[in-house]
Amino acid sequence: MAISRKEEARALDADERELVDKSHQPEIQNLSDKDLTGLVKHLRERRDKAQTIAHQRRREMRGKGKARGATPSKADGGSQLKLAVLAMAMRRTNGEVERRRQLAAQMELAENARRALAMKETASRNGTDFNTRHAHQGMRAVANEKAKNLVRPMEAGRQRKAGKVAQAKRDAV
Repeated sequence: MAISRKEEARALDADERELVDKSHQPEIQNLSDKDLTGLVKHLRERRDKAQTIAHQRRREMRGKGKARGATPSKADGGSQLKLAVLAMAMRRTNGEVERRRQLAAQMELAENARRALAMKETASRNGTDFNTRHAHQGMRAVANEKAKNLVRPMEAGRQRKAGKVAQAKRDAV
């Protein structure tokens, strides 16, 4: 379920609202990696705290936990909304972290491929074959390790047919 920014603002206090606003799309891409890591850390702390409070309120409502205030909670809609907003912000920041990680991996892979190509070109210019798959000392025969079948195919067929005939005679009786 999508939560509008108006509902987000109503559910959060000023500090949390500032953190969640940073997790939305245009702002999150402008953050540096260090700032993004800090944002993830702070959002995780706030989300965990909200999760604990929401869990405690649900226990109070069921009558299983002590009341934190003067009277037990009657509803926990606000704490559930706050938890949902912070969880969605965490999901967005984790997605951005993963996107940046994949982008860095692609860049590293491309750089490694360029470096390997440069090494290969350097080696071919120097006259040395670098990491080639050629038979340098010629081909060598590989011995066939499969045991030779000494039974003639005609004999095997003859015995198979004799077995079938004998079985047919036994079945006929």
